[in-house]
Amino acid sequence: MYFIHAPFFLRWYYPNVTWNKSRQDKKLYLTFDDGPIPEITPWILDTLNKYQVKATFFCVGENIKKHTEIFERLISEGHQVGNHTFHHLKGWKHSDEEYIENVYKCHELTASTLFRPPYARAKKSQLRKLKSDFEIIYWDVLSGDFDTKITTEKCYQNVINYTKNGSIIVFHDNIKAIPRVKYALPKVLEYFLAKGYTFQTL
Repeated sequence: MYFIHAPFFLRWYYPNVTWNKSRQDKKLYLTFDDGPIPEITPWILDTLNKYQVKATFFCVGENIKKHTEIFERLISEGHQVGNHTFHHLKGWKHSDEEYIENVYKCHELTASTLFRPPYARAKKSQLRKLKSDFEIIYWDVLSGDFDTKITTEKCYQNVINYTKNGSIIVFHDNIKAIPRVKYALPKVLEYFLAKGYTFQTL
């Protein structure tokens, strides 16, 4: 089960994380989780370049190691990088020590103070220990692109229906998300740019 729009009880349970930015300005924050991988990340970068939009990529350390040239490209093109653990760990299934060690192993590659827990599954104790060194980024709009049961149009509508000023939007640069990302991302960019929004990095 997952929530397209972060419900109140999740915000209550994780009060010390960033769910969204200021609601005052027409700024949006596009993020991508799980890459970089050759099957989709370069296409995403090409699409962002086409629309002159910058985004934040929460990268998995082992993917950075495998695909260094793609990682270097996204940095050189002005995108922001975040930490998504080295092995894409689900915090609830790992000890605090193991999980935190994995985060810092990824930090050696990203040198980023932004961290997003994979699956949004992290223990409060893990987040408390990471809080001193990282801004912990969640989101308020999840596209659902990873869900192979939804249509490409549903993925697009998920973003359109819930995004507002200051929203942090999640897409994925992983293989199972490819059909929905390729359909929804250009349409999302066109829709919000036409409405006068700008896209910022975190």
